[in-house]
Amino acid sequence: MKGLAELVMRGRWQALLVAVLGAASVLFCWISAAVVALVTLRRGLAEGSWLFFWTLLPAGTVAVVYSDTGPLALLSGTMLLAVVLRTTVNLPLALLASVAVGIVGGLLITVFGQAFLEQLVELFTRFVENWEAQLAASGQAVELHRPDATQIAGMLGMGTATMSVLCLLLARYWQAALYNPGGFGEEFRALRYPAGVSTALVLAGLALSTLGLGYRSWAMTCFIPLSFAGLALVHARVAIRGGGWLPWFYIAWVIFDPVKLVVMFLAIADSWLDFRQRWERRGGPPADGGDGPPGGGNG
Repeated sequence: MKGLAELVMRGRWQALLVAVLGAASVLFCWISAAVVALVTLRRGLAEGSWLFFWTLLPAGTVAVVYSDTGPLALLSGTMLLAVVLRTTVNLPLALLASVAVGIVGGLLITVFGQAFLEQLVELFTRFVENWEAQLAASGQAVELHRPDATQIAGMLGMGTATMSVLCLLLARYWQAALYNPGGFGEEFRALRYPAGVSTALVLAGLALSTLGLGYRSWAMTCFIPLSFAGLALVHARVAIRGGGWLPWFYIAWVIFDPVKLVVMFLAIADSWLDFRQRWERRGGPPADGGDGPPGGGNG
């Protein structure tokens, strides 16, 4: 992956080639989004905007021909986060902007993508009905929930926001790997939100949840920054205290939903208690990073 970043940064036309090819593919549009973010972070808003404009052509074609706005939404969301990070040099603030990406993305799909949403509702309905039939055949009469258009729009918005954050972090890692080795690890491990911000995110999520079952997926968008702050806290723990359990943690995090909740609650508690300072006072100097790829800095 570092080799791809080196190719992109060799010149404008190399970056354009990689970004346009990625934007034309539903499977590889995340690479295009990360490339646009890397160019924006390293070379500035003008160069990043130029590249972003050209990626809109293949992404827009996919949206028109296949009714799939995923690449277009991901490119736009990642670009917005990259602009925030480039302008403010503040990773927590950039990740906080992912809430707006998810909410606005869901609203745009609701307004302009009704046909696409109806197709997804029908697809989910058929899947649920088939599942119910299989359960009934085995002697279990269960009526499962069928997601409506509102819930699916929220899920799509949340997915776009999450992927935009991941693409931004990949771009930040590439930037640091090329120009500031080790910087990304330090920057990510320091990711933390003040108590007021965490409280506001929780209250916003709870408020959306009270609107009904269909809005719970929208509410989860508010917790995306806290989830990444929780992961950063786990990496900080490993860096300060050491230990080789990080890969096992991620396996558990992917498989078991309660682990995701615990990580999010740890991020909220950290906003009030600042666990890193406590660990550093008790554990002395930090151990070797141990949290994955290095990176960082505007270079």
